[in-house]
Amino acid sequence: MSGCDTGAMSVLDPNPKNGQKTLVTILGVMLGITVVIGVIATLASP
Repeated sequence: MSGCDTGAMSVLDPNPKNGQKTLVTILGVMLGITVVIGVIATLASP
């Protein structure tokens, strides 16, 4: 067992499996909602 074996599982896989694609999509939507809320809060602040 090697301690750092990141060759097989890259974080940004060019052809991700279905579960990883779903996870990346969910994280992207969460980040997008956070950015939109931040922009709205900035514009709404006096």
